[in-house]
Amino acid sequence: MAQPPQQQEVPGIQSKMDPVPDCGEQSYRGSGKLTGKVAVITGADSGIGRAVAIAFAREGADVVISFLSEDSDAKEVAGYVEEAGRKALLIPGDVSDPQHCRDIISRTVQELGGIDVLVNNAAFQMNHETLEEIPDDEWDHTFATNVSAMFHLCKAAVPHMKPGSSIIGSSSVNSDSPSPTLAPYAATKAAIANLTASLAQMLGPKGIRVNSVAPGPIWTPLIPATMPPDKVEQFGSDVPLGRPGQPVELAPVYVLLASDDGSYVSGARVAVTGGRPIL
Repeated sequence: MAQPPQQQEVPGIQSKMDPVPDCGEQSYRGSGKLTGKVAVITGADSGIGRAVAIAFAREGADVVISFLSEDSDAKEVAGYVEEAGRKALLIPGDVSDPQHCRDIISRTVQELGGIDVLVNNAAFQMNHETLEEIPDDEWDHTFATNVSAMFHLCKAAVPHMKPGSSIIGSSSVNSDSPSPTLAPYAATKAAIANLTASLAQMLGPKGIRVNSVAPGPIWTPLIPATMPPDKVEQFGSDVPLGRPGQPVELAPVYVLLASDDGSYVSGARVAVTGGRPIL
């Protein structure tokens, strides 16, 4: 069933969506797969990042909730993390700023004692029908947020990571099946997949695994905040399963890649696309 047409200002607020995305608040049950680990998750206030934060906490991890400015959503996530008996560290700010990326990692190490899992999930996109209407500064901002932030976060985090640590990037089905109206975003998602493959080979000798997840159409605040209402209404209807995915449906994949259950999985790109294949 299609969701109602709707629109929000960027970056979007989860609680204002109709329907509100399911991030596993009531359904996700942990089993200790990440006990004692410290995880940094960017874009953790809503959508996929929120679902991953809730799942990681219920699996036993302390969680750093990196977010732009959505304080109410981020505080809700912190509440779920603390209800699970884990520590929540809230760090607001813009990951398109390299220094902020370095600050996220330094605060994590100072306040939580280290870092075992880094989830590069924060992303920016806008919908444009023509190349000419894409502003130059928007192109630069999209790459700074989606790709350069991953570079700066990984560069800062790796010196603190021990063998068995995990880095996870949020790529997209757009990485090899790009939507023409999301050209800058799609290009960044291909870059994330490619950088992940390079890092998996570079960091393998250190015992650090690097993988990416390629979501299809997932119902998150990014959708009503960056797409016109008519596209929001039909969002996700064109995949074989006939609907958008919910953030909670991705959480178990991130848990696998972060945990010792995925100890021989590195350099992979895992599709969670509702049936749309990736190459």
